[in-house]
Amino acid sequence: MTSLESRAKVLLELHTPGDPVVLPTVWDAWSAQQAVAAGFAALTVGSHPVADSIGRSDNEGMTFEELLTRVRQITDAVDVPVSVDIESGYGLQPAQLVDGLFEVGGAGLNIEDTVHSENRRLRGAQEHADFVHGLRQYADAAGVHLVINARTDLFLRREGEDSDRVDRAIERLKLAAAAGADVLYPVGRHSEAVMRRLTSELPLPVNAIALPDAPDVPGKAELAAQGVARISFGPYLQAALTAQLTRILAPWS
Repeated sequence: MTSLESRAKVLLELHTPGDPVVLPTVWDAWSAQQAVAAGFAALTVGSHPVADSIGRSDNEGMTFEELLTRVRQITDAVDVPVSVDIESGYGLQPAQLVDGLFEVGGAGLNIEDTVHSENRRLRGAQEHADFVHGLRQYADAAGVHLVINARTDLFLRREGEDSDRVDRAIERLKLAAAAGADVLYPVGRHSEAVMRRLTSELPLPVNAIALPDAPDVPGKAELAAQGVARISFGPYLQAALTAQLTRILAPWS
């Protein structure tokens, strides 16, 4: 198996604005193997799908240790870079998070700014940047350039006034970029105009979410034209498969 350092380097190099890497969001060894067999060069592990797969709720209803168990099963099953959604950090310190991810072969992470363990409060912009900086410092000291995808939930939460939400998201993500992030994730479904503004004004590659079973709203080509560098599916791949499973099983119930 290739080294963790090599996998992290490959993962980072895949992020090209205008030619986005698609990272299928997987939740176990089986889904990871299917994605790799389909030709994908890297994967992301989604907290929501993993939680569903073990009977827990999203938003840190599972423990970090339960997540790591799944990640280890995935990295043992495939030899491609794997990024991991660690939600807001499960109430742990950056050193604990990085140590855990490196122990199970994680080459990257998503870190969001909604603190689920503290009544879902939103981290302050600088507070979130400081958390990103802690992750970067500890990972670099360990000798691996962990690919940090800094996420903001401003759009999902509809936090504050609509009129300046894009401005606030850009300001927040610029702080995360300066703190050591590699990728920026303004999670949510955006209009073309908003996405073009995000990709043009943010200083790092931008992650967009897409619907895998509706590739025309918008699809990879449209997101590429908007300057996106990374596409993931969040919980939507598992949801699409669930709908198919329901359809297949319905005549037998």
